[in-house]
Amino acid sequence: MVKQETKKTFVLDTNVILHDFRSIYNFEENDIVVPIVVLEELDKFKKGNDTINIQAREFMRILDRLTENNANLEAGIPLGDGRGNLFIMTGKPFSEAMKLSFSEPIPDHKILAVALWIKEHHPEKRVFLVSQDINLRMKSRSLGMEAQDYKTGKVENTERLFQGIRLIPNTNDDIVSKLYRESHLPIEDCGIENDFNPNDYFLIGDEKTNAMCYYNATDKTINKVLKHRASGITPRNVEQSFVLDALMRPDISLIAITGKAGTGKTLLALAAALEQSKQFMQIFLSRPIVPLGNKDLGYLPGNEKQKVSPYMQPLFDNLNVIKQTLGVNSKNSQQLDEMVNKEKLLVAPLAYIRGRSLNNVFFIVDESQNLTPHEVKTIITRAGEGAKIVFTGDVEQIDSPFLDMRSNGLSYLANKMKGQDFFVHINLVHGERSRLADVAGRLLD
Repeated sequence: MVKQETKKTFVLDTNVILHDFRSIYNFEENDIVVPIVVLEELDKFKKGNDTINIQAREFMRILDRLTENNANLEAGIPLGDGRGNLFIMTGKPFSEAMKLSFSEPIPDHKILAVALWIKEHHPEKRVFLVSQDINLRMKSRSLGMEAQDYKTGKVENTERLFQGIRLIPNTNDDIVSKLYRESHLPIEDCGIENDFNPNDYFLIGDEKTNAMCYYNATDKTINKVLKHRASGITPRNVEQSFVLDALMRPDISLIAITGKAGTGKTLLALAAALEQSKQFMQIFLSRPIVPLGNKDLGYLPGNEKQKVSPYMQPLFDNLNVIKQTLGVNSKNSQQLDEMVNKEKLLVAPLAYIRGRSLNNVFFIVDESQNLTPHEVKTIITRAGEGAKIVFTGDVEQIDSPFLDMRSNGLSYLANKMKGQDFFVHINLVHGERSRLADVAGRLLD
């Protein structure tokens, strides 16, 4: 007889719930323990319109529904078919090792105390502390408690996901010249292995002579990329040419543009949106607000518009670059001002755009590495007919304390949507802001 694996017990840290309010349903048949101190911490996050505030409120609603007919929450609440039980556990005394190790009874230590208490009093159980806080996982392991990260929604391998532009060696001297003459060729005529995802962009040829291309999975063809110019902005390198091509293609409705600061992500997206403004009812340019030091915006002086203005200024900076390129006093520049005044072009925090229709809208979400996978999904699932959504960001520069390179919404999007015929992901490597900015971005990590 095959021995059945022992059911596990997972003790959840607060940051797991703030990352995914449905996390308690993602541990299969195993039991879940939520220490009562976690509920106390969630209470501090329930007010506000940021992602973590919404996650906190949604979890409390789920918990309320699950517990409304249960008087003793330490006895366990069934989570449904194929799942274990949920336990809400009150605080437990610190072990002698914890007393000697930690001088302060902070929430992290109280959560760890619960996990250690379960392990000591129920030796038949295999107990894990689940936290996105690396330091808490280290503390846990140092005291003999198994700990792991919350992996649901995390990208396992980011190496290929964020690689630069590929150069496909030219096995036939005529391929590049044929592409320049005919603009597209069947892939079987190119003498290269078909390991492409739909809309993969690459160079074919050699270091000196090559053609910019993308793979059309529907027709199974290699298509030559034409150089575009949008709203006075001209691509400065191959990567930017690929981005602008994708932004201008009508068959692409979802785009992820990643790369370090100064690579031109937001500027290219905005230039392409303005170039195609007649095809869309409205252009939304937005970004999530992650206040400095994770403080609420209420501590800032001024009214609501004045509070968020500093966070939106980088978006207006990109608009000003385009106006300067077109000529500040030119007719095209004046038309941009008119678009802003009439809200044909709307620059606003992401929280203020919730609930608005995304039909026939060109929607640019800047700094989207600070979004959770759930929030990215919420934005995309509200896209109506004729919408084009562009997510830009630097996955190595995350401001949210609850996200990392593998768990943020932009990485999740690039990984999960790979292979869809309406989706493009391009990672920009070469900085174009200035030589100083480019060198600093590479060396000062």
